[in-house]
Amino acid sequence: MKIVVLVKQVPDSSLERNLRPDDYRVDRASASNVISEIDENAIEAALTLAEASGGEVTLLTVGPDHATESIRKALSMGPDKAVHVLDDAIAGSCAVGTSKVLAAALGTLEYDLVLAGAESTDSAVGAMPHMISARLGIPALTGARKLNVDGSTVNVERQTEDGYEELTASTPAIVSVWDSMNTPRYASLKGIMAAKRKPITTLSLADLGIAADEVGAAGATSTVLSAAQRPPREAGEKVVDEGEGGVALAGFLATEKFV
Repeated sequence: MKIVVLVKQVPDSSLERNLRPDDYRVDRASASNVISEIDENAIEAALTLAEASGGEVTLLTVGPDHATESIRKALSMGPDKAVHVLDDAIAGSCAVGTSKVLAAALGTLEYDLVLAGAESTDSAVGAMPHMISARLGIPALTGARKLNVDGSTVNVERQTEDGYEELTASTPAIVSVWDSMNTPRYASLKGIMAAKRKPITTLSLADLGIAADEVGAAGATSTVLSAAQRPPREAGEKVVDEGEGGVALAGFLATEKFV
């Protein structure tokens, strides 16, 4: 089985992130960049499947030069190789443009299954698997908490607010996973050393047959016109209980339409 895992480098969500003043995009150059957390669960799911069936795992990412750091870290977990789409013209792409690039890159690879995190930890759009599915004409089984592959049949339990749904499709297919699926493995020293020798193929937009004005800020379907810091939290209303505290609290809740 040939498995491709979509990996995204994102600013660490536990640290402060800033916007660039000229275009209001996240300043990734000054941020501490890491692998999007749920992508690690997708990598773990791919490795588990590959170990069971003797398959091959390829990482696919779109990003600037420094995304190589996250690629090497991801490779240290066990995948065999990686593909890095690197082109300055991609900067500022919206989800639609990014899906175009990823779909074109997948078109250069052999795969039975494409895995991804259910959403990225920077934008949390959660629509990329659906967009890629539409572009490639393959089934999308999204939000999986369990994944099983039997020959050419993929079965998942899709996590919902009320429980789960069972979804089944034939390969090739794209599956997105939640972090409830597994616990990603830690990279061993042997894995870290091996990752330095694993091949990373670099592709440009020209390699994919995509014009620069089809993606990036020039081809984006939306533009941020302004941004401002979140206003400071205001002090709440204090109710002093002088025998009528319960009545005052009920009145406040009613005014705010909580009751």
